[in-house]
Amino acid sequence: MTSRGRDWPCLKQFVVFLENRVGGLHDLLRSVERDDLRIMAISVLESSDCAIVRMIADHYERARELLHLSGVSFIETDVLGVLLPDSEQPHTFLLGSLMSAELNVQYVYPMLYQRNGRGAVVVCATDLEETLRVIGEVSLDLVNEDDLMESGQGY
Repeated sequence: MTSRGRDWPCLKQFVVFLENRVGGLHDLLRSVERDDLRIMAISVLESSDCAIVRMIADHYERARELLHLSGVSFIETDVLGVLLPDSEQPHTFLLGSLMSAELNVQYVYPMLYQRNGRGAVVVCATDLEETLRVIGEVSLDLVNEDDLMESGQGY
């Protein structure tokens, strides 16, 4: 059990700052991705000088430990994992719902997680509490830490 409880609706995202050099991302992933740890979502933003890697693991406490041991600079942020609705335009439905509530979506990226054949995305919007309210109001399902830990078993 985590200190905040695994039923907490948010996922812990690691934001890692890397020098933009050949092999940098490979070294990071090699230091984190292990038999007992699976990366469930990753997004890389790069510039000529540095790269910012956003990632979510199936067990954030173990990932935090490995990142500390690797010596990279990182911060942790809360984001939402949202199961996409079963509709013809799932992304439009999700983002339209948030836009209707006048929420600014800062970024979205896909997760390596599925439930009942439906994919999931990571969502970061300006107001976490309001985003949670809207997602509940339109009956979308969240992906929590328990979901990720269960999906990573037997990987």
